[in-house]
Amino acid sequence: MKTDVFASRHIGIREEDLDNMLKTISVDSLDQLIYETIPDDIRLKKTLDLPPPMSEHKFLAHLEELSKKNKVFRTYIGLGYHESLTPSVIKRNILENPGWYTAYTPYQAEIAQGRLEALLNFQTVISNLTGMELANASLLDESTAAAEAMTMLFEVRTRDQKKNEIVKFFVSEEVLPQTMSLLETRANPLGIKLVIGNHEDFEFEGDYFGALLQYPGKFGQAYDYTQFVLKAKEKDIKVAVAADILSLVLLTPPGELGVDVVVGTSQRFGIPLGYGGPHAAFFATKEEYKRNIPGRIIGVTKDKDDKPALRMALQTREQHIKRDKATSNICTAQVLLAVMAGMYAVYHGPKGLKYIAKKVNSTASTLTDALEKLGYYQSNSAYFDTIHVKANEDVIRPIAEREMVNFLYPNSDSVVIAVNEATSIKDLNQIIGIFSEAKQKEVAEITELIGESSIPQNIQRATPFLENRVFNSYHSETELMRYIKKLERKDLSLNHSMISLGSCTMKLNAASEMLPLSNASWGNIHPFVPVEQAEGYQIVLRELAKDLTTITGFSDTSLQPNSGAQGEYAGLMVIRAYHEANGEGHRNICLIPASAHGTNPASAVMAGMKVVVTKTDDKGNIDVDDLEEKVKLHSNNLSALMVTYPSTHGVFESSIRKITKLIHDHGGQVYMDGANMNAQVGLTNPATIGADVCHLNLHKTFAIPHGGGGPGVGPICVASQLAPFLPGNPVIKTGGKEAISAISAAPWGSSLVCLISYGYIKMLGMEGLTKSTKIAILNANYIKHRLNGKFDVLYTGEKGRAAHEMIIDCRPFKQKGIEVTDIAKRLMDYGFHAPTVSFPVAGTLMIEPTESESLEELNRFCEAMLSIREEIDAAEMDNPNNVLKNAPHTLQMVTSDVWVFPYSRQKAAFPLPYVAENKFWPAVRRVDDAYGDRNLICTCAPIEAYADAE
Repeated sequence: MKTDVFASRHIGIREEDLDNMLKTISVDSLDQLIYETIPDDIRLKKTLDLPPPMSEHKFLAHLEELSKKNKVFRTYIGLGYHESLTPSVIKRNILENPGWYTAYTPYQAEIAQGRLEALLNFQTVISNLTGMELANASLLDESTAAAEAMTMLFEVRTRDQKKNEIVKFFVSEEVLPQTMSLLETRANPLGIKLVIGNHEDFEFEGDYFGALLQYPGKFGQAYDYTQFVLKAKEKDIKVAVAADILSLVLLTPPGELGVDVVVGTSQRFGIPLGYGGPHAAFFATKEEYKRNIPGRIIGVTKDKDDKPALRMALQTREQHIKRDKATSNICTAQVLLAVMAGMYAVYHGPKGLKYIAKKVNSTASTLTDALEKLGYYQSNSAYFDTIHVKANEDVIRPIAEREMVNFLYPNSDSVVIAVNEATSIKDLNQIIGIFSEAKQKEVAEITELIGESSIPQNIQRATPFLENRVFNSYHSETELMRYIKKLERKDLSLNHSMISLGSCTMKLNAASEMLPLSNASWGNIHPFVPVEQAEGYQIVLRELAKDLTTITGFSDTSLQPNSGAQGEYAGLMVIRAYHEANGEGHRNICLIPASAHGTNPASAVMAGMKVVVTKTDDKGNIDVDDLEEKVKLHSNNLSALMVTYPSTHGVFESSIRKITKLIHDHGGQVYMDGANMNAQVGLTNPATIGADVCHLNLHKTFAIPHGGGGPGVGPICVASQLAPFLPGNPVIKTGGKEAISAISAAPWGSSLVCLISYGYIKMLGMEGLTKSTKIAILNANYIKHRLNGKFDVLYTGEKGRAAHEMIIDCRPFKQKGIEVTDIAKRLMDYGFHAPTVSFPVAGTLMIEPTESESLEELNRFCEAMLSIREEIDAAEMDNPNNVLKNAPHTLQMVTSDVWVFPYSRQKAAFPLPYVAENKFWPAVRRVDDAYGDRNLICTCAPIEAYADAE
């Protein structure tokens, strides 16, 4: 074994296992398997043009050298991004802990109670600080959250507003520039008319449905919005506020003013800047909008024993269910970052947060006082952390940059300075020194902060917050470490066993890929610093984009979309811009196969397209005759086809080239959903199949961890005709020559985690990437063969092969009274997370083992499935008191003095010998989703509940 070859560590199958596996599936070689799986006409004719692979040691040294090219200035730019201090106990035990970062989205609630509790904490923090009734479990960034607020308010217009076609949305000129750009992107396709202006001059006419305010404003002024909100309500204009989360510790919560939505980012609750992300946005609203709120909500329910349990609430809101009727395409969240932000609040508690907020405010007040003594005019009459100084940029900027300090320069006559949690008295004196040098005046050194608040009484917070026990219990490192560990033990992650989720590609997230994320030279770079200060980042991002372009066979790449669904939307918006540039803006028909992921139709509708669904045949493939009929019917207005390849059913469809040619012949473009790219890399690619644009899930194929439901990264790769339209940014120039407006807040999206995919490609190289794909396909076909005869595989290719995943049919077991959910829950007793349940076909499991799993682990999973099949055979329709219906079995059940089940405790908890070696205990019995939705509770219990209990 070559110990310096990363591929041998990433790929789980040993060379000595290959012969046995190949014999099992009746092929002589891996190449024969690939020949029987992938149509020959789309196989790559030459290898990928990528640099030779690096060893892990060489890669870490390489990235360390690149990090030194970043210039980490003291940065006070603000605009929604601030340096924050990540408590080491959170960094070590969450950010750097695979027990947290390798977990999957908590769809299987019984084995995700730890993450769910951490997210409930996050929602409680947001509800408390914003003064709103309901908060979700995070969104992607502040700007996309503001756009979601706009579209939600558009959806909930009154009947009269819809009847009278009220489409105006007021945006205060105080709103952040990146948010303005993103609102423009989202508004145009939906027919929303943005009106940007001074909120103090707004006329409150009846032809507006909503408004967005910034609190405090983009340059720091903290406004009293009481009268604005009252007047808006009189005209039935709903109000959204983008708020700074730390300021809400001291400022009146927007919810107390009667606003409808509050959004923002929790980045300054202990999350690194990371050159733009990932950061957990928040979205809080009134309970009356619980069916309209985008994203995920964590709610309280009960389990089968009537004990408290948590799960994702109101899931019927999601685009998976509503498809083209969905009002949002949000599929993922920023769970890992939300967990960290929630723990920041748990660690500091209300008293600690007040201390931090008051210190930040005092720092800003002290700075104002010192600058005014030097003769500078500071224009903000009320502020939290940001001051707006009248000063000459040409004088200040050279001095500041010599001192390695970044300010914001809105124009040539003013400087904006946003201080933060990390700003020390030493930093304060450095700032003052820059301005004193500009005036050529001496100034006394600051030795302590002044105590005066710069927040007027009328907008000061008067209500308490975070009174729940969890925020008042874990303030020492020992206590928090143990609390985090207690929650971690309730979650099944990749550090315990294989997570074989079809479409989700839960592969190894290598430690060498993850280590650099803790380096301050990567973590502490503001997204709007001059690009020459981020040379290390620029090299990584350029190289990553270049490698992804090579892998896909396309012309150019944008890394900006910060989720797969955002990548879908970006790809369709680029296609839309392309048609408009060609004078064919009328092309608005988007063809989508019935088997597509729910985000596809939701994204198309958001992009202003009309969805036409095409049929699939009995083998799960696109019905080419039906497609051709619909293409011809809509030829003059055809915009795009959205296609997943290999198909959502896990098959390389041999008709794909015919399909893409048909679309092109009728003037359309082909969008390829990259969810299944793990079966393509090095063997075929989107350009070869005839696509024009694809998104890539870096959190799937390219090894960024799922993080319990995010971060996700979904860059788009495009053919040459679409490259001019790649998305831009209003602050830092990026994108194509005719760039569409922003897709996410930061110029390069979630730059920090792009280091992971960069490392994945650089350490695997061409041979490792290609072998990973082959082994992923081998592993899927091995499981298919092992389960053959006991479980029916619904769809296969023409030669009987699966791609990298397969769908097994569990519907026949209904005659035994067994549902697919029962199998999913029973797998927990065997130590496994269930494969994807009931997608894309109800009553099925979609299994994807990835290339990272060992033969031993594949066999364990197969043994579990075969054992469950025996349990199904033993089940009786008339007697639901069986091991499947009662699954999962908890430690409390198995150790109880009372045992009322017709099978042994060993059968319940230790059904196979291997389970005893590494037993994972579900924290709760099967949860009751319906009860939780009927009795919606989405925050931690109030302190009174604990008092009553005592």
